[in-house]
Amino acid sequence: MIERTLTTVNRAGLHTRPAAMLVKAASTFSSDIYFVKDGFHINAKSIIGVMTLAAECGSTILLRAEGSDEQAAADAISTLFSSGFGEE
Repeated sequence: MIERTLTTVNRAGLHTRPAAMLVKAASTFSSDIYFVKDGFHINAKSIIGVMTLAAECGSTILLRAEGSDEQAAADAISTLFSSGFGEE
């Protein structure tokens, strides 16, 4: 299992478009991928779940990926966060 702490860097936070990007990316991997924030464990392949994170700019989220392609999944999702979802 891989765990990484990610920070939301885009000004608008984790709104609909970045949430959809995350779900789309996560869904391409066979690994189980979860976000943990404020005690909630959210399936990264669920748009409703990701939207409930309500992660504003500066929020930290723990990424957990487990499975055969966990490294690639963690790298892809980390890149989305660090790039500000292409909004900066």
